[in-house]
This record gives sequence, structure tokens and C-alpha cells, in this order.
Amino acid sequence: MKSLVIRGSFRAPTGYDQTVRGFARELHRQGIAIEMRDFPNWSAVKLPTEAQDTILASLEQPVDAQTFLQFCLPTQVIPGPGKLNVNFTVFEATRVPDVWVQENRRHDLVVVPTESSRDAWVRSGMPGHRVRVCPQAVDASVFSGKAPPLPLRLENGSPIAGCRTRFLNVAEFGARKNLMGLLQAWMEATSQADDAVLIVKLGLHTANAWDRFLHQLNQLEQRLGRRLEDAAPVAFIHGVVAEEEMARFYATATHYISLSFGEGWDYPMVEAAASGLKLIAPAHSAYLAYLDSSIATMIPSREIPAEDSDNPCLSELFRGACWWEPDRVCAADAIRAAVNGRDAPSASARDKITSKFTWERAASRLIQILDELESLRAKIPSFEALRSNKRAATRSAHSAPDALPDPNPS
Repeated sequence: MKSLVIRGSFRAPTGYDQTVRGFARELHRQGIAIEMRDFPNWSAVKLPTEAQDTILASLEQPVDAQTFLQFCLPTQVIPGPGKLNVNFTVFEATRVPDVWVQENRRHDLVVVPTESSRDAWVRSGMPGHRVRVCPQAVDASVFSGKAPPLPLRLENGSPIAGCRTRFLNVAEFGARKNLMGLLQAWMEATSQADDAVLIVKLGLHTANAWDRFLHQLNQLEQRLGRRLEDAAPVAFIHGVVAEEEMARFYATATHYISLSFGEGWDYPMVEAAASGLKLIAPAHSAYLAYLDSSIATMIPSREIPAEDSDNPCLSELFRGACWWEPDRVCAADAIRAAVNGRDAPSASARDKITSKFTWERAASRLIQILDELESLRAKIPSFEALRSNKRAATRSAHSAPDALPDPNPS
């Protein structure tokens, strides 16, 4: 593969944007001719102008490419006529929506970053040979643990760096991130006497998000009969920052913790690992692709119905699927052990993450996947006719022929 058309958002702080930037930068570095097509309406929140990638923004000239790679939801794919259409996407639950399967069966291939996402697709009716796994990665030169810590302070003015144990969580406010579960575990595990702090880098990208967050926190305090102020201090920080600034957040902490209900990848966890932090993570979804008990404290989890009462659109997206709820007692025990200095994974998370999950390896894997697809197109005489018949068919997605022939038919 010598050229590629990429469509996706790359000017915002979302995980999809990070994925587009990571792959496009490395593919360009490896000499692939790239035509970038922006997805400007993906997110209303953008990175600061000075933090945006001017090189990617300049790659607007058309290229003669066989493959059109799009980083977006399946329902947002705009097929390129005459091209192989590939959708790179993720999912954070046990099954994907039926409409996603219907849409992506009209495309030539689905690429996902983990076996967890692949299992969700196959379980939902997508043919297994139509779904490929290509892990995402981390820039170890940016997230090296060598960035200067941020001079953060608590409300009383004391420096956060003065706390012996400093936990960090980075998440956009929403049901799936389980921030109330994290705060409950924190309140159950710590007290004002502990030499510890929890830093929550909070994404507030929707209308009235801060007010809704405070409302949920007030409900949690009433249910527990305890105030957040009774626990070790929590510092809430929000605002959009560039990758280099995020590296300083990790340098400020000693531990990274997530009690998310489900992840397609979770860049902050991987970045924290590359930065040398100790990790506390749920034993489910994407976390199992790059973490284990030798390099992280893994919290057992159980399946629960995926629901988001605050967001009807997301609730519909996850209808019929399950998330994974981390065991809060185990999470509180893990926090307590870290505060007491009793957590000591036997191996370095940084060593594994920075050696196995590089953008060079990720891009090479993606090239391999797309090369295989282009080779099939060249070798199978009926490929184009099959694709044309597929897109003209009016049958249901589950009875329609596959656009990509099974290389190993039974």
C-alpha cells in the first residue's frame, strides 16, 4: 500500500481524534501518501489552535488510493465510490447496535483495537472474517514520565505535590465512566487523616454538565450519609489541554485509577502506564488487551445492563447490551492498599506498554490488514461484482452476502 484516503476528526481532544492523529502521523512518517478528509462536526470542542497538527491539516491534496479508511461510527461512514471502504471504530459493551452491523456489512472491512470490541461485533452478527484487530498505541516520547509536574494546589492552598499518594483519573462526565462509583470507593476507602489526594481531570463537554455532576454528587452524599469532604481531598480540574500538557498531569500523580464500566481503548490509562504510574483498572473490555495482574491492580467486574438515563441517545445506542461493573469493595481495598504503600506490581507497566504498543507497530499492523484487503480485490475475479450486488441488495443485513470473501471458507 502506497497511498490512503483517511476521513476522521483530528482537531478535537476525543479518543477518535487521538487515533486518527496517531495512525496518520505514523503512516505519513513511513512514506504512505495520505489524503486527509476532516470530520469537522465530530466534536464541538477543539484543541487550542497552537496544539493542532498543522502537518495533517496540510494533507488535503487528492491521492490515487484503492482504500478509503474512515474513523467514525458505522452510521457516519460515507462510502468512497470505486474504493475499498474500511471503518475503524470501537465499542464499549457486550454487543453493538443492529443498525451498526447493518451499515458495516455494506462496507468491506471493520477494524477494531481489541478482542473485546471484536467479540461484540461477532456476537452481534458481523461475520468474524470481516472484523480485524489492530491495537492503538501511545507516544512514549511524550508520555515518558519526564515532563515537569503541574503546580496544582488544593482548595486550602496547599500544594498537591505535598501529598504522598496522588491518584489521577481522566474522564469525560457520563454514565459509562462511572465517576460516582469512583468517588464512592474513594469515600469508603479514605479519611481526612490520609496523606493522599484524588485528582479528577473532568471533561465537561455538554450543556449544564457541571451542574448535573454536582447534582449526582449530592445524591451520592445523601445516599451514603457522608460528605466528600470527610474523605481525603479531591481536586476537580476541567478544561481542554494538549498532549504535552496532559503529560504534566501524569507527572503530578503516583497512581492512575479507572472504575469505568467499559472501554474501547482508554488512552489515559495507556498514557499513565507509559508515564510510569502505578495502575488500578477493572478486569474487563479493553483493559485486558494491555494490562494484567503482574503490572496493575485488576478489579474484578460483573456484567450489568448498559444504561445512561442522562443521555437518551447513548441509552438507545447501548440498548440490549451490558457493561461491566467493577467491584467497589475491591476497588476501595485497592485504594486503601495504595494509600498504605502496600501495592507493588512485580513488573513495570511502562516497559510492556512502550515496547508493545508503539505507533510504529500499530501502523505496520494496519498496513498489513489493508494490504490483505487490496490483495483480495486483485486476486478474486468476482470481488467487484460481489460488492456491487451486495450494495444493490434489498435483503436484510443478516441474510445478505458478505462484501469481503472469507479467506478460509469452511
